[in-house]
Parts: sequence; C-alpha cells; structure tokens
Amino acid sequence: MPTQGEITAVLGPTNTGKTHLALTRMLGRSSGVMGLPLRLLARELYDRVVKAKGPGAAALITGEEKIVPKSARYFLCTVEAMPLDMRPAFLAIDEIQLAADPDRGHVFTDRLLHARGSEETMLLGSSTMAPMLSRLVPDAQRVERERFSTLTYSGPKKLGKLPRRSAIVAFSAEDVYAIAELIRRQRGGAAVVMGALSPRTRNAQVELYQSGEVDYLIATDAIGMGLNMDVDHVAFAAFSKFDGHRRRRLRPDEIGQIAGRAGRFRSDGTFGETGDARALDAETIQAVENHEFAPVTKLTWRNSALDFSSLEALRNSLARPCPAKGLERVRGALDEQVLETLSADGEVRGWTRTRGGLETLWDVCRIPDFRKTTVDEHARLSRQIYAYLMSREGVLPDAWLDGQLARVSGTAGDVATLSQRLAHVRTWAYAANRPGWTRDPAHWQARTREVEDALSDALHEALMTRFIDRRTSALVKGLRDKTDLAAGVDHRGEVTVEGHFVGRLKGLRFAPDHAGGPLAQRAVTGAALKAVRPEINRRLGELARADAADLELDGDGYLVWQGERTGKLARSADRLNPDVVLVGGELGAAEAIARAAQRLQRHVAGEVSRHLGALVALKNRTGADSGLDGLARGIGWRLVEAGGAMPRHELASDIAQLSAHERRQLRSAGVRIGEHAVFLPALLKPRAAGLNTLLHAVHAGDAEARFRPAPGRVCLPAPQGRPATEMASAGYLVCGSLAVRIDMLERLADAVREARKPHPRGWFALDDTMMALLGLPMDGLEQVVRALGYTRVKKAADSTPDLWSATRKARSKPADITRPATPPDAASPFARLAELDLPRAPARRPANSGRKPRRKRAPRAAKGSGPT
Repeated sequence: MPTQGEITAVLGPTNTGKTHLALTRMLGRSSGVMGLPLRLLARELYDRVVKAKGPGAAALITGEEKIVPKSARYFLCTVEAMPLDMRPAFLAIDEIQLAADPDRGHVFTDRLLHARGSEETMLLGSSTMAPMLSRLVPDAQRVERERFSTLTYSGPKKLGKLPRRSAIVAFSAEDVYAIAELIRRQRGGAAVVMGALSPRTRNAQVELYQSGEVDYLIATDAIGMGLNMDVDHVAFAAFSKFDGHRRRRLRPDEIGQIAGRAGRFRSDGTFGETGDARALDAETIQAVENHEFAPVTKLTWRNSALDFSSLEALRNSLARPCPAKGLERVRGALDEQVLETLSADGEVRGWTRTRGGLETLWDVCRIPDFRKTTVDEHARLSRQIYAYLMSREGVLPDAWLDGQLARVSGTAGDVATLSQRLAHVRTWAYAANRPGWTRDPAHWQARTREVEDALSDALHEALMTRFIDRRTSALVKGLRDKTDLAAGVDHRGEVTVEGHFVGRLKGLRFAPDHAGGPLAQRAVTGAALKAVRPEINRRLGELARADAADLELDGDGYLVWQGERTGKLARSADRLNPDVVLVGGELGAAEAIARAAQRLQRHVAGEVSRHLGALVALKNRTGADSGLDGLARGIGWRLVEAGGAMPRHELASDIAQLSAHERRQLRSAGVRIGEHAVFLPALLKPRAAGLNTLLHAVHAGDAEARFRPAPGRVCLPAPQGRPATEMASAGYLVCGSLAVRIDMLERLADAVREARKPHPRGWFALDDTMMALLGLPMDGLEQVVRALGYTRVKKAADSTPDLWSATRKARSKPADITRPATPPDAASPFARLAELDLPRAPARRPANSGRKPRRKRAPRAAKGSGPT
C-alpha cells in the first residue's frame, strides 16, 4: 500500500494566500500536482512555475490543453484533468468547497476523498468546509488563515460614479457587454473577463486593466475563483444567476467569494451594488464583512469505481448510492444524460459489447459542452465522434477534423461570432488532447492551439474596438476654437497632437517642446499630458512587473529600466535600506506609481541582500541575543557603522581583550581580524564594494561625487576631503596620501612576515615582490609601510637595502588627506604610475647616529597583533 503523507486543510476567506502557500510548498518538494477549478487559474500558476523552475519542470493539463515535457515534475491541472495514476510527493486541491456544486462537485469530492501526495496533501478552500472535512477526512490537520486586508460594504453607486480600479460583476454575457458599452461611453473604456474566454484573451484583457490603460473591469463570477487582479472595489450589477438548472439568488458565501477579490494583500477593499441590483440586507452584509457563512452540509458524490463489464453494469455502477452520510449523489450530470441518450441507439449498443468499446463510449460522453447547446445536440456530436473512434481506423479522420477547424478558423466577425468559434475550437482541442483519438496527436494539438490563439487575438482586438474608445481617451480640451485634439505617443516616445510634435516621453518623464506662444503651449501641453497618462500607466504597470534581469542599478544611484533612468536611491535612516523615488511618473495613477516604486524598492533590497549579505547578516547579529556576545558584538556594531572595514589599530584595545569564544563568533560572522584591518572579505568583491560605497554616499547625501575606484585597482591617490569610512566601505584603507586595497595590505603583511624570518632581530627589507603586490615604486611602498606603522631602523649603505622593523608605533586617526607635490623618480621602473603623484620618502638620519647601537633582542609580536 503506498505511503500517505500528512494532510493539511488550509481554510479561510479570499486574500489569505492559500493558493500561494500551496504553490510554494509544492515547489519545495521533488514533485507535485495541483488541481484547480479553472483553466485560466491553472494557466496562471503554470506560468509562475515556468518562471521559477523553467519550462522543462512544469506541465499544464486541462481538458483543452496539454503541455507535458518529459522532465516535468510539477503538474498544474484542472481538477477534472488531474493525472490519477501518479503518486507525487505533494498534492493540492484548490477551492474544495466546490465539492458541493451540483454539476462539478462529484469530481472535487472524489479528489478530496482519494487523491493524496506521498509526502504532503493540502486541501484549500473556504472555512465552510470545516465540518465536512472533520467527518470525511478526520486525519486532516486544519489550519485557519485570516484575510490580509479588510473588506467593507460601501453601499450602492451609479455606474458613472464608481471609483477607479473597480470590477463590475454580472452573470451573463449579454449583461457584461451592455455594462461595458455604458462604461465606454461614460469613462472611456473597460476590460472584459469571462470564464468562456481563452487564457490568451483573458490575459490580454487583464493586462489592459492591470497596466492602467482602463480603470474598470467587467466580469462574470469567474473572477471569484482565485484570479489575481488589483481590484479596489467590487460592484454587483445583479445578485441572481442561472446556474445551469434554474435562476436563483446568490448565497452569502458566493457573494463573499466574489466580493473578496476587492483588496489585494494588505490593501483594503470595498464592495456594493450598482445598476439595477437590489440593496443587500444587513445580515448578508455582516456575513460578508466578517466572513461568517453557513457551513456546507452536503457534498455531491458519484461512484468513481466504474464497472465496464457491460453497458448495464456501467449504468448500475454510476447509480450506486452514496456510501456515507453527508454525501448526495449528483443529479442531472451531462455525461450521464448523453450516455442514456446514446444507449438507446442499437448500433451504439453493439459497439459496447467489448470492454474497450464501452470505455471509449464513456470517454466520449464526458466531452464538456463548450458550445452550451442542448443535450440532444451535444449527444449527436458525441455519437458522431464515437462512430469514428469505433470504425476500422479507430481515430477521428484527418480530413474531417480539418474541415471542422476550417469552418471556425476565420478571424473576421464581431465579439459574439468570435466567442462562438472559440467554443467550437475548445471541443476539438479537447479531442486532440485525448490519447488515441487522432492519428497524429502532436499535429492536431498544435493546430487547434494555433487556431485558438488566432481567434483569441482577434477576440481581444474586437473587445478593445467595441469597449474601449481610444480616440475619446486621447481627445483633449485646450484651444477654445478646437476642443478635439488628436494626441498620441509613438514607439520612439514622441508625443504628437494633431500631427505636431509637442514633446518626448523618456522612461517615465515627459519633456514638452516649448515652441509657440504661452497660450498654445498650455493648450497643447495639456492635451499631450492626457495622451501621455495611459502610456505612463502602462509603463508603470510593466515596471511593477519587471524581472530583476530587466532592472539595473547604475553607479550614480539610479535604477535603469529599458535604457532609461526610472528611479533613484534616496537617503533613509538605515544605510543598508535606502529609499527609492521614481524619476518621473507623476502623471500616472497613484496605485500604479506605488506599485512601481515598491518594485524598485524590492529590487534594491534584493541587490543589497545578494551582494552585501555578509554586512546585512553582521548587522542582524549585533542585536541582543542575535549571535554575538560582549566585545564581539561591539566590534561587529562598529564594523557595520564603518561600512564593513576598519583599521585594526582603531579596535586594538578591544581585540586584545577578545576571548577565544568571541573570536570564533566573529569568524563565524564572516569577520576577519587581519594584520592591518578588521574587515568582511565578502565585501571586497568589485560588485559588493561598488554597491557598499554607493550606499555610503547616498546616506551621506553625495552619491554622484562618491569614491569609485576602477575595478582591479590596487592602489590609488586618496581623494581629498573624503572620509576614510567611505573608502573603507569600498575596501580601501588610507595609507598616507594613498588608498590601498585591504586584501593587498594583508598580503603585504604576509610578505613582511616571510621576510622577517631569516633576520635574527626580525627586521626586513622592502623588495620587488612587495612593490609588485601594490603596484608601487619603492618610494610609494615606503610611504605605505610607514603609514602602517613600520619603522626604518637601518638606512641603506651602498647596495644593501634599508631595513625596517615590524614593531609598529601606535597610530592616530588619519588627518585630512592632502595631495603631495613631489612626483616619483622618472627613472623608476614604476614610472608608469606617475599619475599617482607619489611622494619620495624624505631622507632621515639613521637611528643612534654617531653612537654604537645597543644590542637588542628580536622583538616579540604584540598580544593580539597577528591576523585571525
């Protein structure tokens, strides 16, 4: 018997992150299957998995579409299309309250009772399912989640007075189209979303709304099933619908499911009525606001263990009574009605004498009625398909399929015509995705997808033409003698009004052309600004959804997107978390501006975490009970304040008192206590150093004049008037008039230690290896070692080199940096560094001149002076 992992029921109202939680949990497992209520939602999550894991890891299985790479590990499916022969590590079923639906509920109930993951199973849905889950799945651990935002009733509003970012809900295509026409006339346009739309058309329509090109969305109750859109207000144009059997009023929980689409994440939302909808009663309003609904008491059920030994056995197994209390057998299921109709056909009964023929009949009966026709008409089509499958060829004829597609592939026509053609194509897409129904499945799957995509694009264009008056949105009022000015923005960002160039849109900034008199400027500019607003909203929407690869933080503290500066770092209280302000975009919608700014803020935070993670981690560990004790915490705090690096002598007293345990803590935090500096080696990488010094300069309010050494530069003149902490944040220490990279100073210390070994007193001489390390001539090297506290103890005589002592004097904090005037010797082998303006070391009298030097013991290294 296969193993069964833990079962978790995640229950709560809309906007609680249930689906996102399940998707995250699935991606953390080796494999997974998610069953979803809508093809649109399955496609949306499939796209997210492809983005996170790559196209080879994700599979999409719906009735009309199947994308299954050989290496697929994560399957996003409609509930009906879930592969039941798999045993994934993770399995989730979304919107499980649909198990009570009279038409589809038996499928959800079957998955609820039998579909399991080997490691984890998640059941997602409304809290109204809690009693039924306790009864039917007693071993499920229940997790209640609260809504992230508040949902409030705001009362009735006229269509023309609805706030921006509103979704208007109707329950028939005719009502949706009528409302969209009215919104077009009154507010310039609206996007349309219905469950019958293909994913391609739906996504294109949602993009119009999300980008801000239109501020209103007209939709059916399809938006209630987990489709994510930035809706602030949901307005109901009606509270009754035809559910396939009768017209009835929506239940409070159904109203709550749809109204809950208002408000995304932490943003609060509102709901109310519009048009001819009757006002809600106080009891329903309270239930929706508080997410308190009557529990589900019955689930729709049908036997899934079917008997295919004979036609009568199949019908009897379908009619099997419910095995448990709380289950109610499905009534009036379309597939059973089609089966009963075809069973009366003598030829059909003859084909069902074999088990294979009977199984094929049941597969044909389960073809969804995408065309929304009568049972008899749908049965006639099913019988024709079954006859072909039971013929000698055993597949649908290529010529017949080609003719069916040819009749519906035309892209000319109005919205209703294109929608009807799409419904027909969905039938043939379903057939093409059934195993064994066509001679060349790959060909017909591609062909049906091609026709569906073409019709989807045509339908999107037809919807825009019908429900968005682009000219009205572009008309402006300016000149008194001409109120209708045609304005537009081309692909180069040029803005024209009545065919005349009036300015250019660069990124999110509009730069007007000030030709003409003041009156003309005001009129034309006003018209141009209204033309620019939709484009800026569109760009803000794209920016808010931009991938990290499309954003770049340049060296001046600007965020570049599509080649233009669209954001800029600004000073905040936390140096490692600067604010981000948009460059331009003022003409856009406030919501779009906020989303774009938040996206840039997240990008900067990601860059800081990626490149300065060591510094961020050290900062976190300097808090109370965060991993560093005593002096280690103090040193860590001072390092964070200094930008990640400090001269060792400034911390000498604390370092000398560190215990072995505190040293280990600092080492585990990524801190290196070197010979000359205490620093975080991870910050010395070019990208990390550049970002660190940029944040330092932004915090100081001088980003453009910041210290920015060329990549790979080991030593360079220290800029005048710049604080030493800024150079330390770039990975450099000030040594006299030079700034030297810290890692090279530590390598110099290593070379000094090696040079001291053969000398009885521990003295050493400067050599070519040390000069090569820093890329300096001898006089420049002498300046550096003198600044590091080394002392010359013996002046060179004849060809012998100077000798230096490793016993360093205490150093004081560097004074203001001044540039020396004496250049290096032109004859030096390092004359190529003349641009460094390096000083020549001044002549000094040998120590104890005129006296016999006293014999001294070789100096011992001071306590705590070695690198850690």
